[in-house]
Amino acid sequence: MDDWRVPTSDDEPTPRDTVPGAVDARFTLAAERTVLSWFRTALGLIAAGLAVMHVLPDYSTQTSRDILGICLVAFGTATAIAGGARWRQTTNALRDGGPMPGPLPIWALISLLTVFSVLAVVLGLQTR
Repeated sequence: MDDWRVPTSDDEPTPRDTVPGAVDARFTLAAERTVLSWFRTALGLIAAGLAVMHVLPDYSTQTSRDILGICLVAFGTATAIAGGARWRQTTNALRDGGPMPGPLPIWALISLLTVFSVLAVVLGLQTR
C-alpha cells in the first residue's frame, strides 16, 4: 500500500511514468523555432549596428555612430550566444528531465536594449 496512487487515464502519464529522454517531437521543434527567432533577432541587431555606422550620415557624429553601431553589433552577438546557450539548456532539460532555463539572460538582454535605446536617443538629439 506504500505505492498507492489515484488512478489516471492511460493517455495522461504521471510524473513517475515519464522517463527522461521521452521527449515529444513538438517540444524539440518548438525549441528549434525559438532558437531561430533568437538568431533572426541577432542578425537584425547586427544589421542595424552596421547601418548606423555606415548608412546614416546625418545621425550625430561619426564617433557617436561608431559607438552606437559597435554596441548594437555586440548586442546582436550576445543575443545569438544567449539564444544558443538557452536552446542547449532547453534541449538538455527536455531530454534529461531537468529544470528549464531561467529568465536571467532574457532580463539581461532587455536591460541592455533599454540602455542602448536611451543611448540612441541621446546621440540622435546631439544633431539638433
